[in-house]
Amino acid sequence: MVPLRRIVGRVVTAVAGIVAVAACGSEAVSPLPVQPRGPSPSTSAVASPPTPSVTPSTSRSPSRAPSTIGPPAHVPPPPVRTRGTPQRPTSPPTTPTSSCQGAVRYDLPVADTELELLRSLCFASGAVLRIQGIGPGLVTVDRPELVSQHYEAGVVDIRFVRPGTVAVTIPKDDSAHTITVVVR
Repeated sequence: MVPLRRIVGRVVTAVAGIVAVAACGSEAVSPLPVQPRGPSPSTSAVASPPTPSVTPSTSRSPSRAPSTIGPPAHVPPPPVRTRGTPQRPTSPPTTPTSSCQGAVRYDLPVADTELELLRSLCFASGAVLRIQGIGPGLVTVDRPELVSQHYEAGVVDIRFVRPGTVAVTIPKDDSAHTITVVVR
């Protein structure tokens, strides 16, 4: 008489073997394409890339397997795109560049800023230069038709409303400092 444990062990082993064989032989799967490192003397003379010699099996029987597996064909990767976004044009950008800021608010605290080091700025139309810690009527611009200027509680807001170049003059320590602002 065979002990029950031995019978259960054999049944479990047989079932595991059957599952492994059935899973491996169900359908032929082609390998992933491999990108070559570059043309070599042996591959540069070839007119067309090699085609895979794997024929996928349509039968579900585990006894059927592909006859040979050849090298995978070179397939270029698909273009990377995210869902719903159109492809961007290749023309040069018309948005603000790295040297020219967009329509932002630029805070300039007069007491904490070395105005001698700040000679020029570049903004898009709609940007605001906020000068903090200055008295009324002290900040001047050379082209008032390009800006909208407002003073309240020690703060001057200069909004650049049209493209052009504006010279903003700020007095500090008995001297006037001019900042040239280019507005795009």
